[in-house]
Amino acid sequence: MECDVTSRRVPLGKLPLALLALLAGGLPLAASAQPAKAAAGIYTCVDANGRRLTADRPIVECAHKEQLLLNRDGSVRAVLPATLTSEERTEKEVRDRAAAEARSAQGDAVRRDRNLMLRYPNEASHNHAREAAADTVRLAMKASEFRLRALDVERKPLLDEAEFYLGKPLPSKLKAALDANDAAVEAQRASSANQEAELVRINKIYDIELERLRRLWAGAQAGSLGPITLPPPLRPAPAASAKPAASASR
Repeated sequence: MECDVTSRRVPLGKLPLALLALLAGGLPLAASAQPAKAAAGIYTCVDANGRRLTADRPIVECAHKEQLLLNRDGSVRAVLPATLTSEERTEKEVRDRAAAEARSAQGDAVRRDRNLMLRYPNEASHNHAREAAADTVRLAMKASEFRLRALDVERKPLLDEAEFYLGKPLPSKLKAALDANDAAVEAQRASSANQEAELVRINKIYDIELERLRRLWAGAQAGSLGPITLPPPLRPAPAASAKPAASASR
């Protein structure tokens, strides 16, 4: 027996076994040489005139509209987003950026509330922290009061000495000592004012936190209470200007 292969008669006994197997099974050579192609999908959309369009490739008329890629059974394989204009891309970027910022802010709010509850599991722990923060400022205030009393004691002999120079210029050394005492007193008074303001600020911070914590302890979801606004750190109040140079009129 012979077989005609590529227009040449070749005895079957000389054909490769693989080729004989294909011929015996009745499979075309072209089909055995190439894998079957995957079934193509169906693109569909509704154009600007409201017409339903379908095609075996992306539809040009719907380039600026969303298109569906369907399987042969009609199920949705994928969704092709619309091709945006430059203005639409800009608007989308703005919306995406705003949404990302909102998600980030919400995440920060959740973490802040959770950290607050971890730091203060109950009101007693919060009150303890308040007192510790306030005590630090109260100690500084006491130190300022002590320093002011000491400066007043230092000033008395200087004023007594200045009495001997009524109507006359003060000696430079005495004048410098009185001026230095004045400057130190003003600095301590400014420091005391700052410390009093800081104590008020600390108590306000803990009041705001406690109000929020009570709602969280009662079951409010972390991040659901909106932003928390705490008073900013104080800017130190400047000391008063130095008094005019000391004179015998003191």
